Amino acid sequence: MRNIDIQSIKQRFGIIGNSPLLNHAIQIAAQVAPTEMTVLITGESGSGKESFSKIIHQLSPRKHGQFIAINCGAIPEGTIDSELFGHEKGSFTGAHDTRKGYFEVTDGGTIFLDEIGEMPLGTQARLLRVLENGEFIKVGSSKVQKTDVRVVAATNVNLLNAVEKGRFREDLYYRLNTVPITVPALRERGEDIYLLFRKFASDFSEKYRVKPITLTPEAIHVLLDFRFPGNIRQLKNIVEQISVLEYEREIDAETMKRYLPREQASHVPALLQSEKAADQPFSERDILYKVLFDMRRDVSDLKKLVFEMLTQQPVETDLLKEHSHLFENIGGHYEAARPYPSQEQMDGFYLPMKQAQPHEYEDQKIEDIQHENAEESLSLEDKEKELIVKALKKHNNKRKYAAQDLGISERTLYRKLKQYEIEE
Repeated sequence: MRNIDIQSIKQRFGIIGNSPLLNHAIQIAAQVAPTEMTVLITGESGSGKESFSKIIHQLSPRKHGQFIAINCGAIPEGTIDSELFGHEKGSFTGAHDTRKGYFEVTDGGTIFLDEIGEMPLGTQARLLRVLENGEFIKVGSSKVQKTDVRVVAATNVNLLNAVEKGRFREDLYYRLNTVPITVPALRERGEDIYLLFRKFASDFSEKYRVKPITLTPEAIHVLLDFRFPGNIRQLKNIVEQISVLEYEREIDAETMKRYLPREQASHVPALLQSEKAADQPFSERDILYKVLFDMRRDVSDLKKLVFEMLTQQPVETDLLKEHSHLFENIGGHYEAARPYPSQEQMDGFYLPMKQAQPHEYEDQKIEDIQHENAEESLSLEDKEKELIVKALKKHNNKRKYAAQDLGISERTLYRKLKQYEIEE
């Protein structure tokens, strides 16, 4: 195996960071570059996947050929075939001339297909033919043409999930995934976040002719603790905002927090979901806690109801004597509303009641206030379904971030969506 100088690759392509995950991805890209293998780059949006496609092209024998990057999600479904494979004159409305597609123009070079998961199924079939045989047909033509193009694809979604849903061809997935490269999310790169911050601060200092911003130690801690769902793109935007809007060049923790979205400033799960903390993440454990808490209150209410029924009509004293322990903790403020049964009703039997201490009364009062409007189902499934719907609504039906907030995997969330028949 040839020796790979990762540092020189970083310098050449402007990659900042020393994360082991980042270095591993660069090493794989450099190793596969001299081959003709198809590469699938996976990673979150904004994590820098296009940089890896350029590494593969520039370190390959095709480096003198053309390199074209195409965002499959940005091309309308009705025109993507024409864009990729070309069309003949008059093949559809508006086709006034014959047009070459990217696969014909880039013959001998490399095509980077970003957001490959957004490609329509019909186009996927055409792409599979190019990958298998190097052949394509223009829209409106019957002539088979040849092309020699290396394909590097990228996606920020789980293609296996898309295959299960019938949105992506299984044969194309395995054909693209010959060599997988995973680009780590920014939050997985540790101290790289601060290195990138300093690089962007220096760049914007030159661009806007201002003194570069710096961070206090507390502000650095806040920065490193942030999850950055938008990855490098989001970090760059935040640095640019601070560079332009802040007069003070040394940024403290409070100033830094103002530029970080509030719902993502901390990733410590909230214990219970409430109106005041509706934007905090939660987990299946928290759902179970809430259900058990509600069940405890409802069982207490049921005991009060049974006690009331027993004391409002003649009953056998042995029945109350046998189960008197069940009613020991329903005293306090409840007795003020429900007087003890008369001596006649009890046939001479006096049921001892435990008087509530002041602090017990306050605790019970607080519990009543917390739950006075809680008319919810006791079903754990109902609770889980309710919080899943809230999480999807919060993240605009983006399952990835909803699953992160729920503390479950995206695959588990998809299974639960089908189980509860939740429409996105």
